[in-house]
Amino acid sequence: MRLIPDHLSASYYQLVILAPGARRVPSAFQNVVADPERYAAILAEMQRMRGSIYLRDGAIRPWNLTADGRHFQAADSRSWHLLTLDRDGRVSASVRYREHENTVSFQELGLRNSALARDPEWGLRLQAAVETELADARARSLAYVEVGGWALADERRCTTEALRTALATYGLAQILGGCLGVTTATVRNCSSSILRRIGGRVLEHSGTVFPKYYDSEYDCEMEILRFTSYAMNPRYEAWVDQIRNSLLTAPVLCPAADGAPTDFSDSLGYSEALAGAS
Repeated sequence: MRLIPDHLSASYYQLVILAPGARRVPSAFQNVVADPERYAAILAEMQRMRGSIYLRDGAIRPWNLTADGRHFQAADSRSWHLLTLDRDGRVSASVRYREHENTVSFQELGLRNSALARDPEWGLRLQAAVETELADARARSLAYVEVGGWALADERRCTTEALRTALATYGLAQILGGCLGVTTATVRNCSSSILRRIGGRVLEHSGTVFPKYYDSEYDCEMEILRFTSYAMNPRYEAWVDQIRNSLLTAPVLCPAADGAPTDFSDSLGYSEALAGAS
C-alpha cells in the first residue's frame, strides 16, 4: 500500500507543513516559502476545522471557540503543524508537533495541565516520569516533543489518513533531528490504539504504569503515551521512509522571512541523526 499519491488526481491529498515562528527551518526541506498571509489563513482554517470536529465530538464547548469558530491554543504559533489539504485546498487533517529544548522543565510543558497532572495521587508520579524522560533526552542529545491537536475531517475518517498523519509525525521528527516525545491520546475514535500500534508506549515510572484517565475538560477517556522517533513497529518503517521523503519536498510555510532554510547548530543534523538511529 502507498500512503503518498504518485500524481495529482481527483483523490489527491497534499501534505503541507507549517513551521513555528520562533524556529528556523532546516535546509533538508526543499520547498520553503515565507508567506505570512497564507500561513495565517491556513492556520486559521486548521483551527476552525479542529474546533468544529472537537465541538461535534463533545471534546470542547461552544465557549472554547473564538467568535469566528477557531479552536485557538497558544501552542499553535509555537509549533510545527502537519496538515493534509484536499483537492480544493481545504484542511482535512492536522496534527501539532511542539518541539522543546531538552532542558525544559515539567512546569513549562502543556502536559502539566492534564487531568492526571492535577490528580493528587498521580501528579507527582507523572512529573517524576517526565523528568526521567527529559534526562534520557539530554543524554541522547534529542529534543523533547509534545504531540497533540490531532483532527480529521469527516470524509477522511475510516481511511488511511489517520495512520498516515501519525506516521508523518515520525517522519517530521526524524528530519528535525530526532526526539523523545509524549502525547495525551484519546481512547475515543481509536486514537490511542493507532498510536500504540505504530510504536507508542504507555508511560511508566519505577515499574508503575500510568492508567487511562477521564479528562472532564474534554469529556473523554485519555491515555498518556511516550514515543521515540526511531523506535517504531518495524511493519511501518518503509511507510515512514516513504512519507519522510515526501515531506522533504512538501510546501513548508513560514510566518516570517526569518524562517528561511538553514542548518540547525544546536541539534543533530538530519544525516547524522539517521546514521545514529537506534
